[in-house]
Amino acid sequence: MPMLDPFLRDAADVDQVTRAVLAVVAGGPSVLRAALALSEGGGRRLRFVDSAAAADEAELAWCHIDAYDDVPLTTVVRTGETVCGGLDELGGRYAAFLADQRERGVAALVALPLPGTGSPIGGLLVFLADRAALDERRVATLTSIARRASDAVRRVRLVSGRQGSDAVPEEPVVPEGALTTSVLLEGDPRATGAARRFLREHLRAWGVEGEAVDDAQLCLSELVTNAVVHAGTASELRVVLDHGVLTVTVRDLGGLGKQSTGEPHPSDDLDPLRVYGRGLQLVDALADRWGSERDAIGTTVWFALEGTAQEADAGAVTAG
Repeated sequence: MPMLDPFLRDAADVDQVTRAVLAVVAGGPSVLRAALALSEGGGRRLRFVDSAAAADEAELAWCHIDAYDDVPLTTVVRTGETVCGGLDELGGRYAAFLADQRERGVAALVALPLPGTGSPIGGLLVFLADRAALDERRVATLTSIARRASDAVRRVRLVSGRQGSDAVPEEPVVPEGALTTSVLLEGDPRATGAARRFLREHLRAWGVEGEAVDDAQLCLSELVTNAVVHAGTASELRVVLDHGVLTVTVRDLGGLGKQSTGEPHPSDDLDPLRVYGRGLQLVDALADRWGSERDAIGTTVWFALEGTAQEADAGAVTAG
């Protein structure tokens, strides 16, 4: 839906993205209501809000769902597959949940994942009053909206990680002519594998092969695993290749959680080797240089590998 795109592009935070998406979806034919959920706590729970709450001018009142609750949103976030059909077509699944929906006049529903890097970042759930309104075209449209919503959420999270309150880190300076790419990773154990694939694919495109790729993937695995285990948040992966020097940076958003909850953050310890343990000892052994720093937003850990061979004519790649 093109009319949604300007709102998503201009959204400054997750709440604005959510309001825009739910307003458009809830206004569709035969739609009784809609809900959007986002994974948090390393995938242990979802926070969600429905279209009725999103229509209110007040601050969004997010609720929580345990990741093991038997409802469609937890299924799509866990599996990445769409749940779709009339209430009778869903068989014995979600018995208590569907019984409640029948009482509310729901005839059909569709739950779609918000795609992420390696695993969904959340889900979109739509309740319909008419089973006939749930056709292939409707599902395709909602799938497109879910993808746009995911892109917008990931964008504002990335911006918040770079430009949070109290400490505003400058945008990394990339040397002229360097090859660079970046991606936002979810705070989920599957992020480690996704990060390795992302790095491997881009290094291959840049003409980098051999031992450097293996070492880079091993070091990156430790950085992303640490971000997931110790910060429990999304993280930004940035890769720069400049004149044979490969620099890989992982920045978590753990400081944001600390500010909002008052809970201690693992990076309060000044020694990253003590905080993160044996993982960074491997990085210390393999990398030519590495380091870490903290600010109000979170922890940034990086490593560099020198003498990284590449094809001379490889073109610059930029990804977000």
